[in-house]
Amino acid sequence: MSQTNVIRKTPLLPDPAACQRVAEEMVSYALAAGADGAEVLLREGAELEVKVRLGETELVKEAGSRGLGLRVIKNNRVANTHSSDFDATAMKKLAAETVQLAELAEPDEFAALPERSEMARSIPDLGLWDDKVAYLDVQMALQWAQSAEAAARGFDKRITNSDGATFSRVMGASAFVSSAGFSGATRGTYASGVVRPICDDADGKKRNGFWWTGSRLAHQLEEAEAIGKEAARRTVAKIGPRKLATQDCPVIFPPETAKQLVGKLAGLASGGAIWRKSSYFAGREGTQVAAPSIFLVDDPLLPGASGSRAFDGEGLATRPNVIVDAGILKTFLCDTYSGRKLGRPSTGSAGRGVGGGAYVTTSNLILRPGSMSPEQIAALDGAFFVTELMGFGFNAVTGDFSQGAGGFWIEKGEKVFPVSEVTISANFDTLWKRIDAVGNDLDTRTSVHTPTLRVSSMTVAGT
Repeated sequence: MSQTNVIRKTPLLPDPAACQRVAEEMVSYALAAGADGAEVLLREGAELEVKVRLGETELVKEAGSRGLGLRVIKNNRVANTHSSDFDATAMKKLAAETVQLAELAEPDEFAALPERSEMARSIPDLGLWDDKVAYLDVQMALQWAQSAEAAARGFDKRITNSDGATFSRVMGASAFVSSAGFSGATRGTYASGVVRPICDDADGKKRNGFWWTGSRLAHQLEEAEAIGKEAARRTVAKIGPRKLATQDCPVIFPPETAKQLVGKLAGLASGGAIWRKSSYFAGREGTQVAAPSIFLVDDPLLPGASGSRAFDGEGLATRPNVIVDAGILKTFLCDTYSGRKLGRPSTGSAGRGVGGGAYVTTSNLILRPGSMSPEQIAALDGAFFVTELMGFGFNAVTGDFSQGAGGFWIEKGEKVFPVSEVTISANFDTLWKRIDAVGNDLDTRTSVHTPTLRVSSMTVAGT
């Protein structure tokens, strides 16, 4: 964002302390209603979203939200409810009804709160809040969107239309309280902007593309003009796509598509998937699951990162967890329930939404970058550079992987023409073992941090 932006007051900022007080009251009401144990997640926030299309304002939305999720346990029976009514009378009624629901549920020997000794004892400040983001107003957001779209439309005469430019800002506070001995609250901000130009191809078809920026911190947002120009560059590069002959060849995944592969790899290491036997990683701890160049860690404690959190969805302290070390599977990510199912402790990897119970999730999923530049990785005489993946062709039990793809054909390190309407496939276990290059271009804009990856050979199905 431009350094000339003026900080302006917004009408209401989320209050973590107030959230925590209400959550503590809700837990006390649940215990008074007869629950053996209770957990409460409370979230409140405010969002701003604007959209500009063809220079005209198309959307201005400002909204607030709040919700409270209650989970109670009684005689190893569980019930989950949620509400947006924080009136004391309504909360007491919700507590009583939730305990009654739990009494009707089937018992589950693994359904119990974490041990008191496991709960987090401190909450480090991870720098997740930025006043400059919180105070961004409608005028600033519209200025960004207008500048970004104008830069895209003026980049190339082949940009003939636009699906608009959008800028959004969210800020929120959350509190989690457990009768097992935890009470804590945090707050955070995030802002992002995206531009979606459209160009005409020679055959009359429209080609669309996009580029974006996003961060919890205002100073890390890229300038509107730069995002607009990059979005336009990527859009016109798609003009004149060809199909490829079916073949086996090297396939390069830049960070934007490598993220999808990394997310699937981490999902295989979920304790929930392991005890359900819905992952081919089951029984493979300590064995090779990827090339020796692959180091994958889930790190929730990175300052200012989008996935950072000081405690998990059950009130346990978070910590970095190494999933893959030099290609060797080191551990499974577990919440309390899946850990008990597998006979091991939680890894502090529980997530939770207001409307339900805990589940296994990641925080900042980081694939460690290598030493090669993207240019060095692409220095091949014949390779497919994948910029788009489409569909859901992945079987976590068998490892079968097949997805529609688009991108560019590489020759002598240069992108010589765009490619569309092809399918790439490989066994996922084989794919990761065939990684022969890892880039130094780590992308940290989302909670999945990845560099460019190259697979030595995959099947590309075209004509």
